[in-house]
Amino acid sequence: MKKTILLIISLAVSLGTMAQDEEYQGLECTSVVAGRLATTDCSVITSHTCDGWSHTWVNYVPAADHQNGETTWIRKDWRKTKFVTDTAGVRYIMEIPQVSHTYAYLNTGYPSLNEKQVAIGETTFTGPDTLINANAPILIEELCRLALERCSSARDAVLLMGEIAEKYGYGDGGECLTVADKDEVWFFEITGVGKTRTGAAWVAQRVPDDEIAVSANIPRIGKIDRNDTMHFLASDNVENVARENGLWNGEGDFVYWKAYNSSYGKGKNFREREFRVLNTFAPSLGLSYEDSEMPFSVKPDSLVSVRDVMAILRDTYEGTQFDMCRNVLVEVPAKDTVPAHKAVSPVANPWLTTTMRNTLNTIAPGTVEFSRTLAVAWCSYSTVIQLRNYLPDEIGGICWYAVDNPAQSPRIPLFCGGSTLPGAFFNCGQRQYVPDCVLWQFRKANKLATLAWQDTKLDFTKNVLEMEEMTFEALRELQNRYSVAPDGEKTEMLDKFTADIYARCATRWNELEAKYWLKFGRGF
Repeated sequence: MKKTILLIISLAVSLGTMAQDEEYQGLECTSVVAGRLATTDCSVITSHTCDGWSHTWVNYVPAADHQNGETTWIRKDWRKTKFVTDTAGVRYIMEIPQVSHTYAYLNTGYPSLNEKQVAIGETTFTGPDTLINANAPILIEELCRLALERCSSARDAVLLMGEIAEKYGYGDGGECLTVADKDEVWFFEITGVGKTRTGAAWVAQRVPDDEIAVSANIPRIGKIDRNDTMHFLASDNVENVARENGLWNGEGDFVYWKAYNSSYGKGKNFREREFRVLNTFAPSLGLSYEDSEMPFSVKPDSLVSVRDVMAILRDTYEGTQFDMCRNVLVEVPAKDTVPAHKAVSPVANPWLTTTMRNTLNTIAPGTVEFSRTLAVAWCSYSTVIQLRNYLPDEIGGICWYAVDNPAQSPRIPLFCGGSTLPGAFFNCGQRQYVPDCVLWQFRKANKLATLAWQDTKLDFTKNVLEMEEMTFEALRELQNRYSVAPDGEKTEMLDKFTADIYARCATRWNELEAKYWLKFGRGF
């Protein structure tokens, strides 16, 4: 009887995967990066799972020339807007001088890619709350925007963001931006300097060209070699801010992640996600979750492809000690030559909300221990961005964009040289149900499949991979056509490719939605 109750309640509360897990709202975002000599096609890669309530609308902001004396507004709360032109609730904080020319960029929740193949991923590590000045004007998404508007290299973007934050005042919690261009990729980690002080403390480290790295809500930069400006950049005050705020006693080596860590790190520079990524790509290192520290970056055992990064962002630790489904079991009766045994319940899924976990653990204590997976159900959108120095910028830089759960949604290619997107991209579905917006085109099938994930995941993942393979095959043909196309046709060619891939993926997900309504139509 107890097992029957467990199965029924597991099925009922599985509906809760649609809601964001508020308990883990601070654990938002993961970024996996790779240097150009670590990848199969010499792409530089950065990525971002935007795990939270950020808007999912997207548009291209065109390049522009500006007159002397022009300014640009510094804003807050625009990641909560519902559509491209929405200004409700946006706060205009201050104006700063505008530059003479701004580059075109892809305007995602955190602006992510510009026309010069400069790209940015993001994760929050919060850091000590004693450093957060909530009244300071500059938030991390505005640093992203300003860098993409003004910079043609990752290094310049790092320096500009540091300069602006120091000058005007950084008002966010601790953040890591993974800043890349077609030649290199950097970690840029930044905090404020005190609750009532204006400024910023920041450090940046370049990932070696033949290595990969990961940021997942814990600062990752360790010792800073100020003499090696090819690989390290930092504000002058990083050590002093730590000392003045009791984060470092001034003795011994200064280690950034130790000084600026938050409680989530539990005294280490890694948890499940960092270990999973580094160990997956470099198993020969023999890394252990019991280690006291993980390396900043590692050389992968084999070269990493863009699709490998997409795959790791789908990961939920299946078959490992962190698998949240492994103890959600049901009795399976004997059949033919197979004896009775226990198996993972068809309704078990790796995206359990707090309510689900508490229910299961009340019925059978210890059933589910929370692990923060790379793919989460509360993801707004995610990007995998590849940058290639051997192709024209317009087609060399691609933002592979997906909405909702990264383990379930297909990725749509958005190009550096694109100019517009299908209308579905112009509305956000986070705080409103807009059936034809890009989020709800995919979210409905995703959530239905989650109802019996152990039964649906093979077929569902097969569809994800089929769409991925179709897109990459079509991309190879597009690159050949693009190289010989007249200049006047190239932008339209890229826009049409994006629209066609989106339409094919949306059609497939509508079919999956219908399929799962038939499957579950008589009850969940």
